[in-house]
Amino acid sequence: LFANRVIMNNARQQLDRLFAYDATASVVFGTLSLLAPHGILTRLGGGFYNHDVHELLRLYGCLRIACGWILWNVRRVDDGAFRKSICEALFFCYVVQALAVMRAQTTDRHTFWNWLAIFILLLLASAYGSFRFRKGGSLIKVYMLPSSTGVADI
Repeated sequence: LFANRVIMNNARQQLDRLFAYDATASVVFGTLSLLAPHGILTRLGGGFYNHDVHELLRLYGCLRIACGWILWNVRRVDDGAFRKSICEALFFCYVVQALAVMRAQTTDRHTFWNWLAIFILLLLASAYGSFRFRKGGSLIKVYMLPSSTGVADI
């Protein structure tokens, strides 16, 4: 019983650490995206500046900052079903983003940055996927408190 509790606490701490790393990286990347100067985007665009791309990057930056804030604060949440949903959502989000970058890498410009993004996105997807799907998904018990009913008080 004691060993089981230690394993559960260790998994909880690992997931909280993953949330903290992802939150920090999201806020940093989001802030850099939001504040990216025209000159950098011109260089990344092969000498051409595209205002629409710049606006989309800024909007994506805002989303990353919001995700970072959510992930930072979800570490205090004890509801296992909610933490499970967060892991599922981020797993699928990072997989789809990796597929989108893979498509760009194979159909458009082939860059080192695309490969780096693909690697990072798949690494994050595998981390969240392992918490959600490892051991047949039974790790969800790690996140549940005995007093948790799974029904929201309204």
